[in-house]
Amino acid sequence: MRLKTIILILLIGVQTALSSPQIGSSTLKSPDGNLVITFETVEGGKPSPAGGKLVYAVSFRGKQLIDRSALSLELQGQRPLGGDVRIVKATPSEADETYRLIVGKTSSVRNRYNALRIEMEERSGPGRKLVVEAKAYDEAVAFRYLVPKQPTLSEFRLAKEKTEFRVSKDAMTYSLVLPNDRSMYESEFIKLPISAFSNQGGVASNVLIGLPLLMEVPGVGWMALTEADVRDYSAMCVINPSGSWMGHWFESRLAPRFDTPELAVVGPLPHHSAWRVLLVASDPGKLIESNVITSLNPETQLQDVSWIKAGKSSWDWWSGSIGADGKGAFNTQTMKHFVDFSARAGLEYMLVDAGWSPQEDILTMNGSVDVPEVVRYAAAKNVKVWIWLHWAAVDRQLDEAFPLYEKWGVAGVKIDFMSRDDQAMMDFYYRVAEKGAKHRLMVDFHGSTKPTGLERTFPNVVGYEGVLGMEQSKAGARDNPDNHVMIPFTRMLAGPMDYTPGGFRNVTKEEFEPRMEQPEVMGTRAHHLAMYAIYQAPIQMVSDHPAAYDNQPEFEFIRNVPATWDETKFINGAPGEYVTIARRRGSDWFLGSMTNWTPRRLELSLGFLGGEKYTAEIYADAPDAGRFPKKVFLEKKSVDRNTTLTLNLAMGGGYAARFRLVRGN
Repeated sequence: MRLKTIILILLIGVQTALSSPQIGSSTLKSPDGNLVITFETVEGGKPSPAGGKLVYAVSFRGKQLIDRSALSLELQGQRPLGGDVRIVKATPSEADETYRLIVGKTSSVRNRYNALRIEMEERSGPGRKLVVEAKAYDEAVAFRYLVPKQPTLSEFRLAKEKTEFRVSKDAMTYSLVLPNDRSMYESEFIKLPISAFSNQGGVASNVLIGLPLLMEVPGVGWMALTEADVRDYSAMCVINPSGSWMGHWFESRLAPRFDTPELAVVGPLPHHSAWRVLLVASDPGKLIESNVITSLNPETQLQDVSWIKAGKSSWDWWSGSIGADGKGAFNTQTMKHFVDFSARAGLEYMLVDAGWSPQEDILTMNGSVDVPEVVRYAAAKNVKVWIWLHWAAVDRQLDEAFPLYEKWGVAGVKIDFMSRDDQAMMDFYYRVAEKGAKHRLMVDFHGSTKPTGLERTFPNVVGYEGVLGMEQSKAGARDNPDNHVMIPFTRMLAGPMDYTPGGFRNVTKEEFEPRMEQPEVMGTRAHHLAMYAIYQAPIQMVSDHPAAYDNQPEFEFIRNVPATWDETKFINGAPGEYVTIARRRGSDWFLGSMTNWTPRRLELSLGFLGGEKYTAEIYADAPDAGRFPKKVFLEKKSVDRNTTLTLNLAMGGGYAARFRLVRGN
């Protein structure tokens, strides 16, 4: 399971990544020295070795990224913990390990970081204790709170977490504005400066911004704020509480508990928060390559993971559950029609969506679809079956349902409409993951929050929605090429993204009309092919009706593209403008490139191929794809690392390629 070499050294009295020139300050550096996070106590805005308000600051390549920002926890009925403390001990360590991901953007992850544990206590009664743990990677810094067991506290009852992110400049953000705490994270990322979220009338803003939050800090670098390992905690959003047109900073806001909204988190001691993660790089594409989010989660304890398989799936819901006769019918025969398509196309799975059971009773079939019969039929054709479930029924019937589905032979469950990420709902994610692992069921969370790395601990969790996906094309024009080239730099930074690609009814912006059956999509055919290489999704939908793919030679790219990867390389791009990503599985590389509504000409070096020769199978926009977006130009050519390809992307266009190793060259 794990290829692991750990070096864990306590560095005492030796010059290392930790320097503590005074008791009130401790500094941690990334292994390459470019990222620095400093923790200190201040009083009256000045450093105070004797103690004071706990703050942190971050610099990147010698330039300030985060100014002094406060760290504190507001426990119910008590003064803030962190407002008046002194540092009593700072313990550094470092680690360099390699672990494997069962499915993901890479199969082998190097987890190299320097770490710091800072122990504090209040300067006056009741003398409560607080610990901050921090890690510094070459592409990120992360920290979390730990409230240890102590005589003065009987329970962890958190009203608010007051973590500040005082960005050094009024950065340009790519922000996901949420309507409230009951959200499925399905909206656009909008480009605005931080100060745009302040209330210029002098009252703190209530605009709730979801994570990940991407920022460009002028002259410093790119930074994305998110979180990891949210077990026994509540998910975080941020607000700009400045109340001033000059305010360009954020503060954490935890989703309130559903049962006691005056609290965010309740639990025993010791209790730790989720990791607060700042991904940092000079180029936004480098953040796409990072595996820090999974690295900040506990390693899996599952011994047998042979049943966890990435793959592609046909899906009845997208096209309107249309059967072989071209008519809509949600029944067993229609599901078998989709199974037949998966078998012909070499797809590993078929997904039966909502309607096979009463929504409130997932132990009973309602007579529309015989799930065990579909599973049996599919197994004979080497196809496995997923089924859709409503989360509330899963919450009530989890202990009975999952053993039943294991008996039926179901491969995985798509759980929908959670629409919350408070502490109780985050606990639901972990309970489902653990129970699913016990009964050999993979899990795809739809209607969900963003990923936080749970898939490392429970690799049977292979998907999250939490994105404005292709399903929106059935109702309106929100899903379009502008969105397609934004989400790789924003939402996808958190982890797997169940966007559900595969639309082959490609039309222009002017021709597009939303409809529920056999829906259309904006963007060229090559643009939609490229999604399979760009979007990370271990269970990847092939969403359109089987008939849409008949006699379409470009469907060959979808047949061949994997759903999990050994290596991922960002090639070029800019958020909301265009993106090119290459991914390797075994000896073959797959590449996708997409643009927004602006046509582009890109020169693409193939230096990532290494020293071998390859045959490129190219699926490019035809010269007139801007007017006729279904048209694709197919080409095969010999290439190597010295080759430069010219990509002519139409309006809403794209480019997809498979690079097959030439054996024996």
